[in-house]
Amino acid sequence: MSPVWDMTVRLAGVDEAGRGPLAGPVVAAAVILPARMLIAGLDDSKKLTERQRERLGGEIRVHALAYGLGWADAAEIDAVNILGATFLAMRRALLALPVAPLHVRVDGNRAPSLLGLPFACSIEAQVEGDRKDAAVAAASVLAKTWRDRWMVAADSRYPGYGFAVHKGYGTAKHLQALRALGPCLLHRKSFEPVRSIL
Repeated sequence: MSPVWDMTVRLAGVDEAGRGPLAGPVVAAAVILPARMLIAGLDDSKKLTERQRERLGGEIRVHALAYGLGWADAAEIDAVNILGATFLAMRRALLALPVAPLHVRVDGNRAPSLLGLPFACSIEAQVEGDRKDAAVAAASVLAKTWRDRWMVAADSRYPGYGFAVHKGYGTAKHLQALRALGPCLLHRKSFEPVRSIL
């Protein structure tokens, strides 16, 4: 990837991880990088190996001007649907930033409302932003690595489902465990096939 290094001061890139799984939270990250900063190998988290993401996540946390994380759990996803929960997680990530951004760039074709946030800034949605913008790519990596670690920790609290391996995605082994054990508190009850198994 050849990222566009935006010269805008305090541009926050925002992205999420975990919209598709059957279990676990949807996680968003907001990252403000220094202007012209290059992080070798930075790319959309889906194009990176787990090892690459972990290395880059450490570099991002060290070198970013600021970063924040936010999430919405399975119950919130069921209550407001996955899009509403994703926007909720993104707003929480922006609120977790220790400094206010002047502009926010969100990966995708829609952006959350900034109404009610305690700072004024502009916002835009950018399709494939995690491939085009370094701050958005950095947010993609942080969201993915944080969520993966959370799901690994959840595996010991909810044994038998294999969360440490599949991170809540609908793999054959996950579906087999779901049918055998039934859903746990981490499962999204509004998602198929969880809803049918219930």
